[in-house]
Amino acid sequence: MDKVIEIQNIVKNYQVGSVIVRALRSVSLNIERNEYVAIMGPSGSGKSTLMNLLGCLDTPTSGSYILNGTDVSKMEDDYLAEIRNKEIGFVFQTFNLLPRYTALENVTLPLIYAGVTKADREKLAIETLEQVGLQDRMTHKPNELSGGQRQRVAIARALVNKPSIILADEPTGNLDSKTSIDIMNLLDDIHKKGNTVIVVTHEEDIAKHAARIIRLFDGEVAQDYLNKDRVVYN
Repeated sequence: MDKVIEIQNIVKNYQVGSVIVRALRSVSLNIERNEYVAIMGPSGSGKSTLMNLLGCLDTPTSGSYILNGTDVSKMEDDYLAEIRNKEIGFVFQTFNLLPRYTALENVTLPLIYAGVTKADREKLAIETLEQVGLQDRMTHKPNELSGGQRQRVAIARALVNKPSIILADEPTGNLDSKTSIDIMNLLDDIHKKGNTVIVVTHEEDIAKHAARIIRLFDGEVAQDYLNKDRVVYN
């Protein structure tokens, strides 16, 4: 099988004053290309720490992390930033859009960092906004968009670099139930088109969209199973 993520014996400790907090305790897991995975767990379970490691926002205390064939476990920050921009498309609960930029300008940002020419940036951003159904909102700024539309812009920005992984952190946390279903339908579509999707959530209804569920407890993988009751609305 084609593994996009290979994690072996990952440990992550934090020093808080004189206390060492053991956030992850020897976590090992593989994620195949084009899997749809939900990572769940109560507060303090280690799921946010694991998400930061998967997204190359942090490095482990020990253990190895191979992302798309590259060992990223001991990389310096500058190299990690390059890997992040190339391999990971982030979708956050709070959207993280720049308020003074239009939807189109927000989506082009990862392409600027990747060194894509202006003409190609605009072409790719337009195509991606069309993919998420926002072709008529490209010149609108975030405060002119609904919460669901803002999240669609964020998803387009995550997709525009054609990353190995879409990593969504509580992607419906700020949305009403109907809009949440729309966003999860969009993530379902993105998965069907060949993307690897990882959703970090504490909501059972959101996790049910994933084909595989990983549950963390006290910094360890407590359960890792295929979801036989997967919900797909479209």
